[in-house]
Amino acid sequence: MANAKRIAVIGAGPAGLTAAYLLSKVNQEVVVFEKDPKYVGGISRTESYKGYNFDIGGHRFFSKSKEVEDFWTEILGDDLIDRPRSSRIYYNKKFFAYPLAAMEALTKLGVVESALCVASYLKAKAFPIKDPQNFEDWVTNQFGKRLFNIFFRTYTEKVWGTPCKEISADWAAQRIKGLSLSSAIKNAIFKPKNTGGNKDKVIKTLIDTFRYPKYGPGMMWEVCTEKIKGFGGEVRMNTGVSSIEFANGSWNVNLQNAPAETGFDYVISSAPIRELIPNIYPKVAPKTLAASQDLKYRDFLTVVLIMKDKNVFTDNWIYIHDPSVTVGRVQNFKSWSPYMLPDPSMACYGLEYFCFEGDGLWTSSNETLINLGKKELEQIGLGKAVDVVDGYVVRQPKAYPVYDAVYKDNVDVIKDELKNYPGLYLVGRNGMHKYNNQDHSMMTAMLAAKNIEAGQELFDLWNVNGDAEYHESGDRGAEEGGRLVPGKVQKNSSVPAK
Repeated sequence: MANAKRIAVIGAGPAGLTAAYLLSKVNQEVVVFEKDPKYVGGISRTESYKGYNFDIGGHRFFSKSKEVEDFWTEILGDDLIDRPRSSRIYYNKKFFAYPLAAMEALTKLGVVESALCVASYLKAKAFPIKDPQNFEDWVTNQFGKRLFNIFFRTYTEKVWGTPCKEISADWAAQRIKGLSLSSAIKNAIFKPKNTGGNKDKVIKTLIDTFRYPKYGPGMMWEVCTEKIKGFGGEVRMNTGVSSIEFANGSWNVNLQNAPAETGFDYVISSAPIRELIPNIYPKVAPKTLAASQDLKYRDFLTVVLIMKDKNVFTDNWIYIHDPSVTVGRVQNFKSWSPYMLPDPSMACYGLEYFCFEGDGLWTSSNETLINLGKKELEQIGLGKAVDVVDGYVVRQPKAYPVYDAVYKDNVDVIKDELKNYPGLYLVGRNGMHKYNNQDHSMMTAMLAAKNIEAGQELFDLWNVNGDAEYHESGDRGAEEGGRLVPGKVQKNSSVPAK
């Protein structure tokens, strides 16, 4: 194309590769820089050990956006298989269905505890906390204080390493919008229908099937990478970006282990904001730099245990709410896809430990972590240590952007400053410091690609996932156009176009 633009993409995760695919497909000149020497997909990659494949955190391929669903189908086609969604909570030596099956939960809690939970719920409905600002208050309004303490507090504080009173209500609103004890009871008695005019009434947290790549989520992004190359785009592995510079109307990308690349019309970055902002030239204002460094992240590691399959559990994952163990969640990779394992007589579990990069858990030896995993797996009754034949450890830094009391103000400062850098788009979870699902990260990239192809700002990427309700509700590809994707920016108007 005579008017082809040159675009640098920082990061080969779902957002970066989505943008690269769509732009290279229409003959734009795209170069992707990925610092990892081996894996594409970011946190949505699939790692492999002795033929056993495992997901980093568990990724359902489900979206209300038809555009996202069509993208996945275009990349993998029949290699996307339908899988049942099954998850439970482990609490007080008992397993509870999740999303909460109200009758089962109340039965297993016992008559007295159940009565206290219902009374607590009714109290929360009669006297709700006004304008809840933190996670504890928001969930208490939905479930009551007693069920919050049983089913939410321990796990949430394991994940974030922060008291629930100090976690923004934004996170709860995004992840479990529309779900309450009453909706869970209603769902248990009257199963939601996915047909007719009530499609958007189904709560995504309650949806029980999803698609999944046969060999794990990384398969999606590995195939996507090859297609990008087929369109003429470049994906350079083991190529970290040290800084970016806007000069004379174009962008230069300085690399850690290679000569600088110059003359880019646009830069799309999914790098963590805290890492990117100090390395933009001309330098950002001191206030913006301080805001970027005040953003926080939560990290985690996965202890992979390969063991003889005794068919102990068939869930995709189990949330561990028991405070007597450190593990926060257990994945069963065979339940995600039987193709993940080379030997059907074996099982492969992933025990997830949430931590901060550099703390005692993070710096423990692999041997220590594998022994801890075996001990805790047996303690919660999901297997015996003697059946474990091998283990492996994956550490994932910056897995979750932290929604603390000041993150919003910090992001707003950064957004305002970046208006001074034409052609720079931030996309994805860490790129925008948004606790996005994979499809939301992809949607930000799709809109960036549309803006670049059009040569003008048609869409505001920051509005993707701004509405918590559209984040969690609706059927797969329910409508043409999908989720309430932001409309075009209107001059002299604060109301987005439909």
